[in-house]
Amino acid sequence: MNIYTRTGDAGQTGIIGGRVDKDDIRVEAYGTVDELNCFLGQAMSLMEEAKFNDLLTDLRQIQHELFDCGHDLAIAKSGIRPYKVFAEMVVHLETLIDQYDAETEDLTRFILPGGSAVSSALHICRTVCRRAERRVVTLARTQEINEEVRKYLNRLSDLFFTIARNGNSRNGIADVEYERSAEVFRRKK
Repeated sequence: MNIYTRTGDAGQTGIIGGRVDKDDIRVEAYGTVDELNCFLGQAMSLMEEAKFNDLLTDLRQIQHELFDCGHDLAIAKSGIRPYKVFAEMVVHLETLIDQYDAETEDLTRFILPGGSAVSSALHICRTVCRRAERRVVTLARTQEINEEVRKYLNRLSDLFFTIARNGNSRNGIADVEYERSAEVFRRKK
C-alpha cells in the first residue's frame, strides 16, 4: 500500500460520500478532532503507569472514541454509513467526570492552567477540544452532523478540566487559583 495517493494534490480530499476542498469546514472539524487525539497521546505519554493506570485505561478508550467522532464528522450526509457516537458515550464521560472530580479538592475559583507537566498537557487537550467543538458548531449551522458528537466534545472538555486537576492532585501539586477570581464554583456536595 502506498502512503501517498496524489489524489489530494489539487487541494481536495475524500470524505464519506464525496470530495471537498481541504479547507472545508467539515475537514476542519474532523481535523481538529484528530489534532486533539494527538495532544491526548502526548499527555498520556507523560503519565507514570503506576500512578495513572486507571486514567490511562480510560484515556485509551477516549482515543478510540475520538476516531469515532472523526468518522461521524467525515460523513457528508446521514444514512451513508451508520454513526458511531451515541448518547451512552456522553453519559459515560459524565460518570468519569464525577469519579475523577471526587479525588480532588473543592474548587471555588478559576484556576490557572499548569502545575505538573501532566496537568499542563491535559489543559492543552481541553482547549483544543473546545476549538474542535467550535468547529463542529460552525459545521452544524450549514450541514448535517451527528448531534451526539457535539455533545460528546462538550462533555469531553469538562473531563479534561477535571483530570487536569486530578493530575496535579496525584502529583502532590496544588492548583493555582486565579488571584483576581471571585468565588464562581459551588462546593461539592
